[in-house]
Amino acid sequence: MNETGTRTVEVDVAVIGAGTAGLAAYRAAKKQGKTALLIEAGAHGTTCARVGCMPSKLLIAAAEAAHHARHASPFGVKAGVEVDGRAVMDRVRRERDRFVGFVLEGVDNIPSEDHLTGHARFVGPDELDVDGVRVKARTVVIATGSSPFIPSMFDPIRDRLIVNDDVFAWDDLPESVAVFGAGVIGLELGQALHRLGVRVRVFGRNGTVGPINDSVVKEAAVAAFREELDVDFDANVRAVEPEGKTGVAVRWVDADGNERVEHFAAALIAAGRRPNVTKLDIERAGIGPDATVDRTTLRWGDSHVFVAGDANDDVPLLHEAADEGAIAGENAARYPDTRRGKRRTLLSIAFTEPALAVVAGGFPAVSARGPFVAGEIDFGNQGRSRIMLQNKGAARLYADPATRRFLGAEIAGPRAEHLAHLLAWAHQAELTIDQMLAMPFYHPVVEEGLRTALRDVAAKLDSRATAGGTK
Repeated sequence: MNETGTRTVEVDVAVIGAGTAGLAAYRAAKKQGKTALLIEAGAHGTTCARVGCMPSKLLIAAAEAAHHARHASPFGVKAGVEVDGRAVMDRVRRERDRFVGFVLEGVDNIPSEDHLTGHARFVGPDELDVDGVRVKARTVVIATGSSPFIPSMFDPIRDRLIVNDDVFAWDDLPESVAVFGAGVIGLELGQALHRLGVRVRVFGRNGTVGPINDSVVKEAAVAAFREELDVDFDANVRAVEPEGKTGVAVRWVDADGNERVEHFAAALIAAGRRPNVTKLDIERAGIGPDATVDRTTLRWGDSHVFVAGDANDDVPLLHEAADEGAIAGENAARYPDTRRGKRRTLLSIAFTEPALAVVAGGFPAVSARGPFVAGEIDFGNQGRSRIMLQNKGAARLYADPATRRFLGAEIAGPRAEHLAHLLAWAHQAELTIDQMLAMPFYHPVVEEGLRTALRDVAAKLDSRATAGGTK
């Protein structure tokens, strides 16, 4: 207690947030021999386990089972499909709770003196207030995660709008859902709900198709999704209005210029997420409004504050959050001796069909660095893909024309999550196109599609070399 009767805790490192990044930061700081305090205001269990990647994949798994059974007749297999929405959501919640339980076990193993519950905010450069408890820390790691973003146009239905967090609390599947947003979350949940028998329409913005930017790959992805889903990737939505007790009416202009109105039992907003940093009173920590977070050290400007996971708005993925937490925790413990942490090759994957994947930042990152050569594969006639009747989509692989080194890729196609991992490993190992082509390719597998694209790249590189480097 201080002279005013307020409880005061003094530590080397204070970590705000007990999700994936926060737990990694706490463990890293402790490993450096420093005292650390883990501060958490909300529910434990990490975004991924509670409302993110794990429950969404449970919903997608159920949707895939229904879809494949429903479309078995081309193989000569006849099957009837009946989706029990309550049973689907029961399994989603049960398995979700199991995954959350594993995380909670790790939190429970943290000594009680290293754990504090409450909302943290800065009251000075080296001091936090946590619901009346003062925490003095030499350094601070912010790992407060993110929250769904809701644009102002949805204010009329804000009281009934569903975010992805809410989906996994459903007891049953709704009759219909309007999905706003065609990024990774919107496409994954929209397609899954459609395959489970829910009437779905996806309203996208600005042509966004998950993580894809390459125009060739995007065109193939759009064509595949439109065969199955009612989706407009650049929807002209005029208004959203409440209808009845829980429903919504959406007024929009279709591709032919006709104004339409459609009614839905629920509306799901998937317009991205924003870092949970606005209520931390950051300005009192001495951090200027123009300060940025260095992604190699996770240090915020020239301050003693480090930011990891979704809170830094860099790469909001679980494996990246774990890496960032470790880097931030180590640097917070070593401060002021901060060091550049090792970052892995970037991976972004949407678990849709066709699956979407971007390796090493894809087209934007490659085009920003200078000249490149691209090779491609159309999965329409790729052997194994055709055998499985999953022969939709395309992929483009990029290479440096001077060194022949593999630079990255964008994929819309079958088994893209696995193809992307192979390519990410090749990129991180700094392999050339020729070294990748020297690797084994079994027959018949989808990976042979990568070999087709690699051969295309190699031929273009050889052509450039023969022509003296000109196109």
